[in-house]
Amino acid sequence: MYLRYHPSRLKLIFSFFLFFFLLLIIRIFYIQFFRFSFLKELAKKQHNVYIELEARRGNIYDCHLRPQVINLPRQSLYAIPHQIKNKPELINKLSEILNLDPDYLKSRIYRDKSFIWIARKIEPSKVEEILNLNEEGLGFIKESIRVYPNRYLASHILGFTDIDNVGLEGVELIYNDYLKGRPGFGLFLRDARGKLLDLWEKVVLPQDGFDLVLTIDEVIQYIAERELDKVFKVFKAKSATIIVMDPFTGEILAMANRPTFDLNNIGGYPDWVRKNRAITDIFEPGSSFKIVTAAAALETGVIKEDDRFFCENGSYRVANHILHDHQPHGWLTFREVIEQSSNIGTTKVAQILGPQVIYHYIKAFGFGSTLGIDLPGEAKGMIKVPALWSKTSIGAVPIGHEVGVTALQLVSAISVIANGGLLMKPFVLKEVKDKYGVKIKENSPYIIRRVIKEETALRLKEILAGVVENGTGKLARIEGIKVAGKTGTAQKIGPDGRYVHDRFVASFVGFAPLDHPRIAICIVVDEPRPYYFGGVVCAPVFKRVAREVLNYLGVYPQPLKEDLDKLASLKDETD
Repeated sequence: MYLRYHPSRLKLIFSFFLFFFLLLIIRIFYIQFFRFSFLKELAKKQHNVYIELEARRGNIYDCHLRPQVINLPRQSLYAIPHQIKNKPELINKLSEILNLDPDYLKSRIYRDKSFIWIARKIEPSKVEEILNLNEEGLGFIKESIRVYPNRYLASHILGFTDIDNVGLEGVELIYNDYLKGRPGFGLFLRDARGKLLDLWEKVVLPQDGFDLVLTIDEVIQYIAERELDKVFKVFKAKSATIIVMDPFTGEILAMANRPTFDLNNIGGYPDWVRKNRAITDIFEPGSSFKIVTAAAALETGVIKEDDRFFCENGSYRVANHILHDHQPHGWLTFREVIEQSSNIGTTKVAQILGPQVIYHYIKAFGFGSTLGIDLPGEAKGMIKVPALWSKTSIGAVPIGHEVGVTALQLVSAISVIANGGLLMKPFVLKEVKDKYGVKIKENSPYIIRRVIKEETALRLKEILAGVVENGTGKLARIEGIKVAGKTGTAQKIGPDGRYVHDRFVASFVGFAPLDHPRIAICIVVDEPRPYYFGGVVCAPVFKRVAREVLNYLGVYPQPLKEDLDKLASLKDETD
């Protein structure tokens, strides 16, 4: 067989392969030197996944280290969209399990992403159902959920967080920087199918947040909330507030509002329910504000306890306004003016003192400015400088009208009298600790200023004890324990700017025991019905709370004289 030789054809084939080989060399050179960074990053995206490692958010405890806020583990579901084979079928299954809108799931699963969240912090039972689907392209990452064991208890103090455990209200917000810690991250490897492997390229471990120890006492908080709940429901009130405070340190032992909310289900409540009325809501206090006028009168030395005032039999003109008492009085001593809560007697005292003196002591007691409590949203209240007083203001401001105060300011003011004349800064954080119990920060009592002399405070104590023993606060009496306090009843202002006759704010502020006060309490009830006097609505709440809290603190009633006499007679008979 004869074979012909075709050198030109061989040269053509060789040239073609040589050209093709040169193209490959150029392409490889281009990829190696010009596309290297891009392809390296692409490979990393395919075989590495960046996952943020959640830091443990700090726990929150009461003053006896009883947990109020803790963390529980939860699984969060993610998807790798391009690995999901039958997306419509998976969307229907997940929609049924997670109770999510199919359109929402579709918008997530059809995105051109290598990692996408589907649902965060899922219930364990639902995790099991999803695992049973055995679907490619789905995975779980361990996170934590914020849990409040006592649900409603101290809800307005504790506050809450968002889905990422970032504080939004209360202590959770104000001390978020201490609680949150610092997250870590990991570059984890995955196989060709995108499944995470137990291998990693780089890991930075998270730093856990610090724990908080609060001044509140779980037991005192429970007592206060239980009694507040009763008065709120019995008197069909619009809202109600209670604060229990250590008058010597400023520590908040309990603080509560009604209506309230479940911290484990915050989405089920409107914003107005979740606000902390104890520090945000401003109201006219009425007669409970007379403690300021009484303090000014005694401190200046202008008035003595036995000075007498004619109370005009219940009707007294101040400029173009007729001032009334809740019941007519003739001549009363200054002590009796406060005990019987006479508006006319108090106004006559204020007229002697003058607007400047009254205003000075209002400011000194902390009204019209924030007290600096470590909770968000504290209001400073509202007071007018004397230059803006009308001709009738001298008959309104000293008895608790034409002023706006908060419950926190009232309990701080009564604490001035209880502790001997000092205005203390209120606070709810006792200390900050790390997970090993090492103290990071500690709050100590802080004196804002001296308001009145200790002698004046002692004289006022006796007068306020008379309010409970002989005056408008009789329903606050505790057998065997001497207490002091002041009632308040104030008409509310309507939409037209005038006082209305069927809407009131009832209040009571007091402390106990008289000689060595352990607690100061403020109760405010907004629009109680059908009764609205502070001595009827709020004084009994003070009695029940104070009696039980003092018993818990180890302060027990002293035997009454008749009981002692009875015991002595029994002893004589036995002898």
